[in-house]
Amino acid sequence: MYLDMDFSGGSVALILIIIAIIFAVKAIKVIPQQSAWVIERLGKFHKVLNPGLNFIIPFIDKVAYKHSLKEIPLDTPSQVCITRDNTQLSVDGILYFQVTDPKLASYGTSNYIIAITQLAQTTLRSVIGKMVLDETFEERDVINNQVVAAIDEAALNWGVKVLRYEIKDLTPPAVILQAMQRQITAEREKRAVIFESEGRKQEQINLANGAREAAIAKSEGEKQSEINIAEGKAQATIAIANATAKALETIAQATQAEGGNTAVNLKVAEQYIEAFSNLAKTNNTLIVPNNLSDVSGMVSSVMKIVQSTSQAPAATK
Repeated sequence: MYLDMDFSGGSVALILIIIAIIFAVKAIKVIPQQSAWVIERLGKFHKVLNPGLNFIIPFIDKVAYKHSLKEIPLDTPSQVCITRDNTQLSVDGILYFQVTDPKLASYGTSNYIIAITQLAQTTLRSVIGKMVLDETFEERDVINNQVVAAIDEAALNWGVKVLRYEIKDLTPPAVILQAMQRQITAEREKRAVIFESEGRKQEQINLANGAREAAIAKSEGEKQSEINIAEGKAQATIAIANATAKALETIAQATQAEGGNTAVNLKVAEQYIEAFSNLAKTNNTLIVPNNLSDVSGMVSSVMKIVQSTSQAPAATK
């Protein structure tokens, strides 16, 4: 009898130890970082456990919901939207959200993921329905912002913060794609023709400017050439005049020397005879003076002119 009682006491102690271990395991809760657990006590919301070591009352408190506080990407299913110009578009996107209030996320809606997904799709259809086809491709940022604003306003009651929405694909029907491709091709061909005509226009302008500048340069060169020729002729005339004056002065000085008049008479007579000789060679008509024998009279007339020229400077002096 004693042995049976002792064995019963040991079993009770073992059972108590096991119960204590189970109680401790149930009572101690370690919450990971960026996580939040919602505790219900006897079926009613009690508190939210934050990351770290926490204690609850086993069998009275229960972990009802577990939420991740990280940013969560949610792929929204593809759907067909109709634009303002009655064009169908297949649209799908991705939604980024974050749980900000674990209590509201647990009790604000039965499933906040389904709620924000459905709201994103309905809002997207509404936004695209206000735009024409071309605007949907150009105004993606506007669409994204309007979807985020609409969902974020409703998601406040669900303890969820919608961070952003990104459209992944906008796919019109095949017929529209072909028409768009033809339009793009026509536009590119139009730009090519315009660029080509602009190039020809610029080429003609460049050629005209080049011809004008060449004509101006040529006229400036001809002008400078004529100026140089005129200046050369003027300098030549001055040089000839100076040489003639120098020659006359030398002749005048020579006539004053002894035998100068005789030498001048002889030179004048020679030039006189040579001039008539050349005249007879170069012309069919022979011109002769009235009195061929009066060469000495002609010479004496020339000498008088020379003497008067040589005396003029002396008189001036």
